[in-house]
Parts: sequence; C-alpha cells; structure tokens
Amino acid sequence: MSSPSGAGKTTLSRRLLASDPGIAMSVSVTTRKPRPGEVEGRDYHFISKEEFARQAAAGELLEWAEVFGNSYGTPKKPVEEALAQGRDVLFDIDWQGTQQLAQAMREDLVRIFILPPSAEELRQRLIGRAQDTATVVAKRMAEASREISHWPEYDYVIVNDDLDEADRQITAILAAERLRRRRRTGLTAFVRDLTKDL
Repeated sequence: MSSPSGAGKTTLSRRLLASDPGIAMSVSVTTRKPRPGEVEGRDYHFISKEEFARQAAAGELLEWAEVFGNSYGTPKKPVEEALAQGRDVLFDIDWQGTQQLAQAMREDLVRIFILPPSAEELRQRLIGRAQDTATVVAKRMAEASREISHWPEYDYVIVNDDLDEADRQITAILAAERLRRRRRTGLTAFVRDLTKDL
C-alpha cells in the first residue's frame, strides 16, 4: 500500500494485520529517528546511515529510497521467509519502493494506492497527528501532489473518506486476489483428482 503521508495508509495497514493472521508486515529499515510512540522492530528498524548503505550495497534490500532526507528500505530476508511459510506480506512503502518491488516481484504484487478525500482533509490529518513541525507538514503537503501523480501505476485506488469503508474495500481486494487462479497452489492437482471419477 502507498499513499501521501497522512492519507491513512498506516492505520489501514494495522487494521488489516489485526484482522488477518495470514499476513505478515514487512518492517522497513530507516535512517530517521523514531517518532513518538513508534517501537523498534514493530514500526521500523532504526539504523545508522552507514548500516543502511552497507545493506543496500550488499543487496540485502528488496527496494530502497530517500524520502525527506531519510533513507527507507525493505530487508529481503524476512519477506522471503514469510512467503516461504505461505503468508502474504504487506508493504507500507512509497511509490518509489513500489516501482522497485514491481521489477523484483511483478507476478505476485498487488498495488493499492490510498487517497485522502481532499487536500484540506490531508492537511488537517497531518496537523492532527501532532508528530511533525509546521515546516515538515508544509513539506509533506508540497510532496503530496507528486506522490499522488503516481496513482495510475497501482492496481487499485481507494479514497479514504471513511476508515471502515476503506478497510472493507481492502479486505475485498485481498479476498479476490487470493482467489486468482494463478495464486491457488495445488488447484491443478485438485481438479485433476476431481475429474478422475466423473
């Protein structure tokens, strides 16, 4: 899932994880400092710029980008482990990371973009969460237009004007995508066995 900052992506991600045990959250690494209430290992792995550069150079990241002067990336190993266990993996990343993931995992990637209902509502959400200075809020608003311009690159777009409805839409997308024929492992053998006795 991607969105401009303040559109509700993190809240919707947490709701989805709480309701579906078949999903693992990809926990990104970042060079930025923790925000109030963020927990190491749950929200992010907070690392130094040097460690981030090492991981990127060693090919240990599926994707990475610089956003507002800080680096963010997705460690490859935990994603591969979750997929090997048959779990879906949720990525809370920006459009740059999504483009990189699309190159690495094109056949098994479902892209959802979350939009705010209006620019004013986005501004109020950013101010209301009281995590950023007025200067950072202004930067995030300026960046929102550029981020939103990437919406056509996504498979699904949800306008988050009602949190419960947006949550229902994401759940419906997940259910439909899990039922796609190419994702149904073992279906060919099942149908073969089913038709033997017909």
